Amino acid sequence: MSILNDPKLETLLQTLQAESAGQQQEIDAYFDRRIAEGSLSWDALDGQSTEFFRNKMVALEHEKASYCYALCRALGARRIVECGTSYGVSTLYLAAAVRDNGGGKVTATEWEPEKAAKARVNFEKAGLQEYIDLRQGDLAETLKSINGPIDFALLDVWTEAVMPAIRNVAGHLRKGAVIIADNTISSRPGYAAYFAYLCDPANGFLTMTLPFEGGLEMSVKL
Repeated sequence: MSILNDPKLETLLQTLQAESAGQQQEIDAYFDRRIAEGSLSWDALDGQSTEFFRNKMVALEHEKASYCYALCRALGARRIVECGTSYGVSTLYLAAAVRDNGGGKVTATEWEPEKAAKARVNFEKAGLQEYIDLRQGDLAETLKSINGPIDFALLDVWTEAVMPAIRNVAGHLRKGAVIIADNTISSRPGYAAYFAYLCDPANGFLTMTLPFEGGLEMSVKL
């Protein structure tokens, strides 16, 4: 039995994740070139990067997304926040967890209007749109209003957006809530402020880096 036990959804996800994987060689070449030029910044995307990634899915890998689904099922999560929806691949795993937990809502946010539009199409294809509140725009604004308490949050954004995200989300987390942040090993320099925040006892988190490719940070609200 597959983890989602939903053949229609899994067929759609396989198609989307294959499309995302097909873009990876181009993305790797882009980063190799920018690093060789010495022009890559870990704390802010420049105009060139923004334009390059405008049509890139950069979907959360199946293993990581499946892990998030399993965590949400274990938590009985009904209120989830996702930062960095893109084409909605990881959102579908989270919405499936909410559905399978008896109902609730995934509050998702995406900066690019074209990506948000494609995500909505994918939500409808999966039949999961009723479980998703997709907000298009700057997450510093789109997450100002959140219905809590939050059970689970996924931060799959460029590192420059991580701190605005956690500042909006943290106050709504219930005790025992889990936050997942992607690529915390491969993008470690850009996460410096985030780790300082997590490791400050005043903020009340227990955190560990899981050994997925690129690193996956799991943080629990105490």
